[in-house]
Amino acid sequence: MSVQQDKHNVSLEWIKDQLNGFADLIDRTLVAPFGQIDLLYIKSVADGQILSRNVITPFYEMENINAYHNYILTYPGTEEETTREKAIELLLSGYILLGLNDTFCFFDAMNREISGVNETSAESISQGPSDALTEDIAINLNMIRRRYQSTNLKMETMVIGDVSKTKVAILYDISRVDPNVLAELREKMNTLKVDILQAMGELEKFLSSDSLRILPKSIVTERPDRVVFNLSEGKVAIMLDTTGYAIVLPSIFNDFFTSMDDKIQLPIVGRFLKLLRIIGVCMTLWLPAIYVTLTAYNPEIIRVQVALLISGSRATVPYPSFVEVLLMLMMMEFLTEASLRLPKAIGPTATTVGGLILGQAATAAGLVGNIMIILVSAVAISNFLIPLNMMSLSIRVLKYIFLFAAAFLGLVGVVVCVVGFAMYLCNQRSFGQPYFRLFFLDNLGKKKGGEH
Repeated sequence: MSVQQDKHNVSLEWIKDQLNGFADLIDRTLVAPFGQIDLLYIKSVADGQILSRNVITPFYEMENINAYHNYILTYPGTEEETTREKAIELLLSGYILLGLNDTFCFFDAMNREISGVNETSAESISQGPSDALTEDIAINLNMIRRRYQSTNLKMETMVIGDVSKTKVAILYDISRVDPNVLAELREKMNTLKVDILQAMGELEKFLSSDSLRILPKSIVTERPDRVVFNLSEGKVAIMLDTTGYAIVLPSIFNDFFTSMDDKIQLPIVGRFLKLLRIIGVCMTLWLPAIYVTLTAYNPEIIRVQVALLISGSRATVPYPSFVEVLLMLMMMEFLTEASLRLPKAIGPTATTVGGLILGQAATAAGLVGNIMIILVSAVAISNFLIPLNMMSLSIRVLKYIFLFAAAFLGLVGVVVCVVGFAMYLCNQRSFGQPYFRLFFLDNLGKKKGGEH
């Protein structure tokens, strides 16, 4: 290197040491007959076209190094006099460090990505940023780096897939991350053998060591702000080229019920909203099972008026309550899946009209009771309260386990399932971290490196 240090004690070696671990850090030396210059920049936040057009090409067109130096200094946005902290800040924001004539210049080549970034669709919130991750990993890294401008944010890259050759980036804050989590993740990624890798769900499944698990242990998100927040909590983010989602790990049970809106609202409001989601999960799991229990096994538990109301509603139903509940829940599953598969232009209308017609016709024909329609609607609505789709799908499946237990064992079956589910949660670990840490313990016993 021709440049070592200026009057502000900024050296290339010091800067490269600070940015050690940046897999997207580019260090180049351009050589011409009249001299050479040193280039240092972060590829994911610097615009390659600006670099080529305004930095590299003029260098080879100039007659001498002084003319090129004057050209760079007169270019709008160029910074020359700087400090160590400012130098790092400029590089992280997309500037290019140029070492020439025993001085440093910082050329503005920020990659201001606007086109190609869409709004979130699966994790919409009422406030906060609405941009979503894209299928281009370079754009995703740009959005993350612009939000998290710290030298502690490190990135590792690797290629997975013998056929697909998919590029994967692992991001973490070296000052906050748990080394044990990082070591376990590296071991799993290095031993991963797969031909084709195209979706985050595939990678999340491969990273899990438990093939019989029913609940997700890693968050799959499309929101860059959620990724940045979790990085600041000491977690690890995995980004995959060709997909607009990222994996955040380790993730505990409480994380799946946290919306980014909760971070914007007042603390009491945020806790209340999270409590609503927990209640919604309980309703989704327990309401169908409790209905079967009260109608088929233990009607004496409820008030006489309510028991008579349910009995009158089911007077024309020709089969047991378990069949009634199962039939309506399956119809709701069909409608939900149809809404996802149909074209967006007709999907919501077709499923809404179909649901209304089916519910009204089934009630009028005496196949199901009126109370059953209310119960199924409540179960569907409460399930949609869960902000992350992976947990929502898991809860949709789990409610059938509670339902079958109630059908065969009554109230005892429901109690056994509740106790067994709690024991299962307490026994789970997400990359070594306790999975069932309740939300009111978030601020207690927090170790360095985030939630544990």
